Amino acid sequence: MADRAQLAEFLRSRRQALQPEDVGLPRGPRRRTGGLRREEVATLCGMSADYYTRIEQQRGPNPSEQMLAAIARGLHLSLDERDHLFRIAGYSAPQRALRTDHLNPGMMRILDRLDDTPAQVITRLGETLRQTRMAKALLGDQTRFTGMARSTVYRWYTDPASRAVYPAEDHPIHGRAFTAKLREAYLLEGKGSRSAAIVNALLTASPEFAEVWAEHDISAAHPEYKRISHPELGVLELHCQTLVDPDQSQTLLVFTAPPGTESYEKLQLLSVLGDRVDV
Repeated sequence: MADRAQLAEFLRSRRQALQPEDVGLPRGPRRRTGGLRREEVATLCGMSADYYTRIEQQRGPNPSEQMLAAIARGLHLSLDERDHLFRIAGYSAPQRALRTDHLNPGMMRILDRLDDTPAQVITRLGETLRQTRMAKALLGDQTRFTGMARSTVYRWYTDPASRAVYPAEDHPIHGRAFTAKLREAYLLEGKGSRSAAIVNALLTASPEFAEVWAEHDISAAHPEYKRISHPELGVLELHCQTLVDPDQSQTLLVFTAPPGTESYEKLQLLSVLGDRVDV
């Protein structure tokens, strides 16, 4: 059973321990107290301020596991804090070995400070967990997918529109790189894992995947410099810097271009464009 009093107290304590700067929010001249406001936390968690407020006030229905996961990400909880949140809400703590969608707080703090740069965090299966505003403008909102479609490699072989991010001549190298990363995840996680489920589904759905998979190419990798095809800006040549969190098997991707180049100028234009909608 949920302990609503402990749940409310824990959420208040975590909210009050965070400063606006910790989550990439401006402090503003009129802020008199420390910590985040409830409406700010609600925005970070992707829920209404009324819904979050009712949880802190011990009102309304008990939050679902999906909502608790969103709260854990929004409040930048550590894994231990996330597990505690689930337990006092009446659920078993998620299995860490199988659930890789909880962002490390340190990784989140880095991402929050990259608002003017295309950057995103992905799992070893290519599931995008969080993107900056600029990343959505460059690559589209890749966090909107559900089920197996969350995985980039699954979309690559089942949804031709997903390939529009890269110029057609670069498709073979990216397809092989996505497949090699999936094989790496499959070998680490084994049968019965999410990676195994994706492999089995793709072997049935995509003859192209089956052919590439049979090659057993484990050395294929994405180029350090990627060419991104944007519907309004054309092709951008960008350096993709990676930061890996080994504990969570997550990678932070940061896209940059040398100052003075055409691609650098195009990146500046992303700030005035909305989310990319062609993928």
